[in-house]
Amino acid sequence: MLATAPLKIVAVAAGLSSPSSTRLLADRLAESAREQLAAGQDRRVEVEVVELRDLAVDIANHLVTGFPPAGLKAALDAVAGADGLIAVSPVFTASYSGLFKSFFDLVGNTELTGKPVVIAATGGTPRHSLVLEHAMRPLFAYLRAVVLPTSVYAASEDWGSQGDEYTEGLPSRIRRAGGELASAVTGHTVSGARREPTLDDGEDALVPFEQQLAALRTG
Repeated sequence: MLATAPLKIVAVAAGLSSPSSTRLLADRLAESAREQLAAGQDRRVEVEVVELRDLAVDIANHLVTGFPPAGLKAALDAVAGADGLIAVSPVFTASYSGLFKSFFDLVGNTELTGKPVVIAATGGTPRHSLVLEHAMRPLFAYLRAVVLPTSVYAASEDWGSQGDEYTEGLPSRIRRAGGELASAVTGHTVSGARREPTLDDGEDALVPFEQQLAALRTG
C-alpha cells in the first residue's frame, strides 16, 4: 500500500535584507498554516521557504536566456507542486518589488490555477497596506489562483503589537490567514468547518469545494 503523500506549503519571500522582516513574516505565516494543518488531519505537512534574494541573479539570467539554473528551477517546481502558497513582498514604490514580480513572471501561466494563496506584505508605515488589494490580489487573480480572504500587512510598528479593543494585532491576523490556508488545502470552508450548501448559496455553492478547485485547475 502506498504511503499518503505529505501536504506541502511553500512560502515565497522577496525580502532583500538579511535579516528580513519579509522572511520573518513568511516564516510565521508558514508555521501558522503548518500547525493548523497538522492539528486538523493525519497527513504529514512539509513547509518550504523560497527566499528570492538568493535567486536574484538566476532570475535575471532566466529572463534573458530562457533557461532556469538548477536552484531557480527547484524553486519554480516547488511553487508549482505546492498544495498551498504564501507570497510575501516588501513594498517598493507603492507596489510589490521588482524581484517578486520577476519571479512570478517565470511561473507557468497555469501552474497557480486553483491553488490557494495567502498574500502578505511588509513596509515601514501602515499607509502602504493597500498594496495588498490594488497590486497583489489582482496579480494572483490574473494567474487564476484562489486568493484567500485574509491578507496580512506588517508595518514596522506591528511587530510586537497585540492590537487593541478595536483592531487585531499581527499575531491574530497571521493565525487567521494560516487557518484559512489550512482549511482551503484540506477542502474545508475558510472558516474551518464543513457544511452542506443550500439553494440560498446559489448554484455554484452546490458543487463541492474540491470539484470547484478541480474545475479551476483544468479550465
